[in-house]
Amino acid sequence: MADIEALLSLEQIDRDIFRGIHAPSVLARTFGGQVAGQALRSAISTVPDEMQVHSLHGYFLRPGNPDADTVFLVDRIRDGRSFCTRRVNGVQDGEAIFTMSASFQLPGQEGIEHADEMPAAPDPESVPSPREDPNASAEGRGLIQEWSNWDIRIVDQGRTNPYQGRSVHQQVWFKHIGRLPDDQNIHTSALAYMSDMTLLSSARVAHPGADTQVASLDHAMWFLRPFRADEWLLYDQTSPSAGGGRALTAGRIYAQDGALVAVVIQEGLHRFRH
Repeated sequence: MADIEALLSLEQIDRDIFRGIHAPSVLARTFGGQVAGQALRSAISTVPDEMQVHSLHGYFLRPGNPDADTVFLVDRIRDGRSFCTRRVNGVQDGEAIFTMSASFQLPGQEGIEHADEMPAAPDPESVPSPREDPNASAEGRGLIQEWSNWDIRIVDQGRTNPYQGRSVHQQVWFKHIGRLPDDQNIHTSALAYMSDMTLLSSARVAHPGADTQVASLDHAMWFLRPFRADEWLLYDQTSPSAGGGRALTAGRIYAQDGALVAVVIQEGLHRFRH
């Protein structure tokens, strides 16, 4: 997998048209997080430097070709004093594979403030890395192969504290290997990229052994507080419901100091193979 900075360094073709590179991949279709991260980076390139993204809402329309670049077309929907809105379409071979709306806010505005506490979780250094664990699962070994620039550690189910009344609970620690620039936009785009990682598969926790076809359908994300993607982040995941061949998943992302930095909601295909 290419370095995250290289993946997010887009070529500007025209004023609001950008090209994102593809990266070597073992996946059958373009990783959804790559499309989302590049789409967000395209939108960021069209707003004033002082604006910070606070939310995005995307739909995966067609499977992307992992061996092809993606062109991103940005529409400047609104430029206000406190908020900006952008719409981005990701295109391959003349067809849209992804569409996203992103909203940006001028930071420093005051208002009420609160946040849920970080749930109990084992220290990330105490969770075996798939790189060092000879008993790592197939999923863990796949994470090493596809996301070699990231340290990703899935907490064993026996070490999680399931929420009462919820059928699914999965925790994942992750961080980028190597220092990233201080630019917060790099970190938010990198987190958009990684937010698609493991979330949809968390629905399988309640169905061990189930053979399903999995694909992302839509993806929403809210950025709540500053963070660094090259420092440990806890991805606390649940799946409120699955049915009709689809699964709804939700994730809260915490910095290691307990700050809630982002929330993700994703729905995906979870259909039995025939």
